[in-house]
Amino acid sequence: MVRDKIPDADLTIYYTDVRAFGKGFEEFYNRVKGENVNYRRRELDDPIKVEQKGAKAVVKAKGHPDIEADLVVLAAGLVPRNDSKEIARILNINQSADGFFLEAHPKLRPVDTFTDGIFLAGCCQSPKDVPDTVAQASGAASRATDILSKKKLEIEATIATVNEELCRGCGFCVEVCPYKAIELVEKDRFGHKVLVAEVNEALCKGCGSCAAACLNQAIGHLGFTDGQILSMIKVLGEK
Repeated sequence: MVRDKIPDADLTIYYTDVRAFGKGFEEFYNRVKGENVNYRRRELDDPIKVEQKGAKAVVKAKGHPDIEADLVVLAAGLVPRNDSKEIARILNINQSADGFFLEAHPKLRPVDTFTDGIFLAGCCQSPKDVPDTVAQASGAASRATDILSKKKLEIEATIATVNEELCRGCGFCVEVCPYKAIELVEKDRFGHKVLVAEVNEALCKGCGSCAAACLNQAIGHLGFTDGQILSMIKVLGEK
């Protein structure tokens, strides 16, 4: 862009590594190098600093001569926002190891999160350029429209179910549920008010975390109760 505006400008780029990963990026990189743009490679640990000298700036990099510059542009690394953890907690979505929001599946569900109705677009998921951001935003908008255009939504067939007679209201299932689909509610049992777990069928994904954590074995899954599973194992054993 500087070359287009100022054809006789002397341009120098310090770099550690160049990865031209996008469509047409390699051709663009080679074209820029052919337009007398100086690329100077440096190691990541090599010192480089910018000092003021009158009205100009001086760039000092180890292994290269000093350069007096009219303009210095710093290409800083992209990191997640400081409040991304709080946003992830409020929306109940996951984060990857580098702190960006995590998609449900990188290939099959690239804009979905593990929480239904919340989609990702842009640099909240990972560093990306404008074309990738626009493409992902179009996909996220399409997924949101798919939900909003339906009068009824299908939910998971295999969801958790609570046997209220066995539930003692300990709350372990509430703590381990990654989808916040379980809450303790007050119900009347034999004339007494007791706390029992209640499953929100619209939020439950049937992951089984609650059933594994239940000390009283009060939680099972529709279509996959212990009795049904044992019966299937028995039949398989007989064969």
